[in-house]
Amino acid sequence: MTKGNLEHTMMFKVNKEDMPEAKEVLVAVYQALQEKGYNPINQLVGYLLSGDPAYVTSHNNARNLIRKLERDELLEELLRYYLKIE
Repeated sequence: MTKGNLEHTMMFKVNKEDMPEAKEVLVAVYQALQEKGYNPINQLVGYLLSGDPAYVTSHNNARNLIRKLERDELLEELLRYYLKIE
C-alpha cells in the first residue's frame, strides 16, 4: 500500500440483491427453531434483545442466516409487518 492510498477513504457496499430479505430470514429461523422443539418466539425475542446468537439453533444454518442481517433490520421488518406500513 502506498502513502497515496492512505489518504483516500475506501468504501465497501453490498448489493441489496445479495442480502437475504428480513422476512425470509425470520421465517427460516422460526421454522428451524420449531423443528428442533424450541419456542421460536421466545428464542427470537432473546436473540433480538441480547444479540447473543446462542438463542438461535444452528439447525438448517439458521444461526448463520440470522447473523447476515443486523438486529435493527429485523426489528424494522417486524414493526412494518405489525403496523402494516410499506
